[in-house]
Amino acid sequence: MHVLVVEDDARVAGHIVKGLKAEGWLVDHVADGREALYRVAAESYDVIILDRMLPHVDGLKILQTMRATGDGTPVLILSALGDVDNRVKGLRAGGDDYLTKPFAFSELLARVEALSRRKGVVQETTELGLADLHMNLLTRTVTRGGKTIDLTVREFALLEYLLRSAGRVVSRSMLLEAVWDYNFDPQTNIIDQHVSRLRQKIDKDFSPPLLQTIRGAGYSLRA
Repeated sequence: MHVLVVEDDARVAGHIVKGLKAEGWLVDHVADGREALYRVAAESYDVIILDRMLPHVDGLKILQTMRATGDGTPVLILSALGDVDNRVKGLRAGGDDYLTKPFAFSELLARVEALSRRKGVVQETTELGLADLHMNLLTRTVTRGGKTIDLTVREFALLEYLLRSAGRVVSRSMLLEAVWDYNFDPQTNIIDQHVSRLRQKIDKDFSPPLLQTIRGAGYSLRA
């Protein structure tokens, strides 16, 4: 499942992101409302965890914009404002559930799982692919042209994210948040090193090359 966490408190965000990744989910994190609107427009998410009080654009405004454009992605609102009036405002703005801070991660997880079931979200995609490159998430195997490709755990996670974002450009920051712990130094070359090794495995002996470097922007997996 692909989840977007919109939270400007680094401690809270880190707690949520770490917990969801431990459950095996792909997680993107943004810390302000403007970036959240951009991500929601550019990406497809199964569930969004949305803080109400955000820099630049308020969480309720984000919700109203989503619903006005026909985006029905399930949204769990997080807020320190726990009185009845504020909960009602959040739900009426388009929220599907409302969780008051502070909260236990186990409760957040249960609420997100409930939202996904209620909205009919498929919890686990079993197959991803592009051209003759195929990934099985149940057996955790990757093949290209019928040939099995051995990947490390990190390479597998990196390729999974790229396949889910196939055709779109993903920045180093996006990969850092989704595949690595979000507090890595964004200037590190760890991403470039892993992308280079992944490219050697999935492209070197095959044609056409799929993993492309987009100068000044990031990477894209495209046929």
